Amino acid sequence: MDIMDEKKMVTLSVEDGPWTGCAVLFLRSCPAVNLLSLYKDQQGKFSVFKVLKLTLTDSAGGLEGYEILKLHDADPLLGVEVKFVDVAACRRFLQSYGSGAVQQSLSQHACRLLHGTQELALETQLKAGTHTLDFCLDDLELCLQHIHQSQPGRLRDDEIAELDQQLQSQALGHIPQPPTLSQEEPPVPSNCFLFQKRVFEDRILAAGDLQRFSNGVGRDWRKVGRALGKNCRALKGPAIDNLAYEYEREGLYEQAYQLLNRFIQAEGRAARLGRLVRALEDSKLTSLAENILDIQPRE
Repeated sequence: MDIMDEKKMVTLSVEDGPWTGCAVLFLRSCPAVNLLSLYKDQQGKFSVFKVLKLTLTDSAGGLEGYEILKLHDADPLLGVEVKFVDVAACRRFLQSYGSGAVQQSLSQHACRLLHGTQELALETQLKAGTHTLDFCLDDLELCLQHIHQSQPGRLRDDEIAELDQQLQSQALGHIPQPPTLSQEEPPVPSNCFLFQKRVFEDRILAAGDLQRFSNGVGRDWRKVGRALGKNCRALKGPAIDNLAYEYEREGLYEQAYQLLNRFIQAEGRAARLGRLVRALEDSKLTSLAENILDIQPRE
């Protein structure tokens, strides 16, 4: 069998039928910010997991197509074992990793979520079984084949499942305001916002918000972008049209995703749920705001 025939078999094996595979991303950060030590610390564990989850969401193109199975203590390295269940998501991750976007996203999210982190110096290595994928990133099909051959030998770790559930709860959590007999509107706390006469926690936008927005906004993403751009320099001028042109081939989901992701990256801790909800209200998209806030439709 010659090389071309072998490559055809590799491509067919990763494109046809159900597809799963496993890879481990090893991370080593500078002594000032040790991701492994932070993860071992009970208070830092959730923040590190959130950084990793957001990074994978960025690089895989959404919340679907992968799951974190376990975080390994490979002192001085932190190993992130990832199961892929969608070849397209896996390919996007490999492309992001090869371009350096994964490292950049890790650094950005760490600086935003890990207290006291100004800059994160990272060394990374990506492995699938005995294969080090860093040596063959110029051949994506071969990398996909190695990942596909490295089938996960475990279920998701209980600790990871709990952290994932905690992250989802944080993304969907809200504070309902009980009815009052008084005609006066109760004061809204500084860390909350009012929507449809209910008080919600004004938290930082999370991965779940990003997915719900991207799935639901459709062609109105530009309208929301202009509403957000009133108070966000990164979305002013030609920025929205540039996003539309750059991600035209990927479709509306990716255009909306990149819009809100740019807002989050530019605004940091100021990229809060209340600002997105107000922009949706301004754009007459209250049903999408209700979906993001997990407000159940009335009977």
